[in-house]
Amino acid sequence: MAVIHRTTLVPSKLALIETMLPRRPWYRGRVPRLRKVGGFRIDDPAGAVGIEFVLVVDDSAARPVVYNVPLTYRGAALADAESALLGTAEHGVLGRRWIYDGAADPIAVAAILELLSGRVAAQAQNRSDTPDPSVSVVPTGTITAQAHIGTAVDGDTATEVPIGTAGILRFHRSPAGRPSGAPGTLAAPYELDGPTRHPVELVSLLSR
Repeated sequence: MAVIHRTTLVPSKLALIETMLPRRPWYRGRVPRLRKVGGFRIDDPAGAVGIEFVLVVDDSAARPVVYNVPLTYRGAALADAESALLGTAEHGVLGRRWIYDGAADPIAVAAILELLSGRVAAQAQNRSDTPDPSVSVVPTGTITAQAHIGTAVDGDTATEVPIGTAGILRFHRSPAGRPSGAPGTLAAPYELDGPTRHPVELVSLLSR
């Protein structure tokens, strides 16, 4: 299980996400003004890569928009992934970390497939070794660990990653509405207005 360190990250996650969003076609604003409203983690079995879903709200426009931003934290640069790099940050315990859009990181995608197959559980965002029961997974059939993970492609509302013969993994970037409950879906809540929790679908595995 990953260990959550109570320490600093400079620049912060939100600052790095703010620099990323205007470069993405699915972002609807101009100058982000963000706050975190939810999220969770998935453990990397090898313990080398941090994997975290971060849900943020951008309230720079008249109507707030929630964005789904999966992140990975690495101790070295990921080859051929410059376009997915948010930047580097100094972690108070682990030192320099390279932070990527998780939809383009094969370690994160493989971990999500494990989650959708029902083999692992989502973990609390801020506590070590603690499952997060608020994360809802409707399992799909077992996906082979050797499934070929293709290149992430950004669209107007989602990022899609081809997964060999298993289908397409779709990251819903500005999730809205209630989860579909279909097999192969991942949902989690966010808190936008006080204690009210809004469950939304974040990822779905689509058949070809």
